[in-house]
Amino acid sequence: MIDHSIKGKTVLIAGGAKNLGGLIARDLAGEGAKAIAVHYNTSATKPAADETVAAIKAAGSDAFAFQADLTTAGTVEKLFTEAKAAMGGIDIAINTVGKVLKKPIVEISEAEYDDATAVNSKSAFFFIKEAGKHLNDNGKICNVVTSLLGAFTPFYAAYAGTKAPVEHFTRAASKEFGERGISVTAIGPGPMDTPFFYPAEGADAVAYHKTAAALSNFSRTGLTDIEDIVPFIRFLVSDGWWMTGQTILVNGGYTTK
Repeated sequence: MIDHSIKGKTVLIAGGAKNLGGLIARDLAGEGAKAIAVHYNTSATKPAADETVAAIKAAGSDAFAFQADLTTAGTVEKLFTEAKAAMGGIDIAINTVGKVLKKPIVEISEAEYDDATAVNSKSAFFFIKEAGKHLNDNGKICNVVTSLLGAFTPFYAAYAGTKAPVEHFTRAASKEFGERGISVTAIGPGPMDTPFFYPAEGADAVAYHKTAAALSNFSRTGLTDIEDIVPFIRFLVSDGWWMTGQTILVNGGYTTK
């Protein structure tokens, strides 16, 4: 019988220094992960990464921080190679990297589109590729996308549109990696109460999002709280392994597909 629990497993989390990624790291350490590799993007995030590493170690797990810009294939490959060497293997790979852009289509520049594609699509593709090369058999891969994949709304074409390919990457990878027992999923939170959400939204939009979900009145903020997403990711990379090739929207009734 294959053990799909978190206990004793090694984990790589892209964007694992703070917010959702940081909470996932702390949670999996509390579940008994053997070691966790915490990726962060720039030197500005290093203090948060160091704090998360310290929290993981305090929970009894080994932890390592790695800085990398994941918008190039070579740096994604280096991240996996170094994390694998540090931990002796990788069982679980979770990618929380993303960048919101909210603008009318006619105002989006080529540079903005290319940047959104690099962060939201390209990095996810090569994250899945390297996970497929480096993960131990019976491993788990989970990418964070967005519940806007189920929305019929303006202004998010570049954001949701560059997250949308990850849904197909997930399906294809689940078929290609399934023979090794590796499950591949994507999870789409609703608008989350993190510092990434507010700069892209005006006051009216924030007020709308805080009331748009069916369960908004029962949320701490009215938005999707990161604490509500972590249990689903924990499930998908452990006992929920039989669910593969799927994109799951977890948003309190904000959108559906």
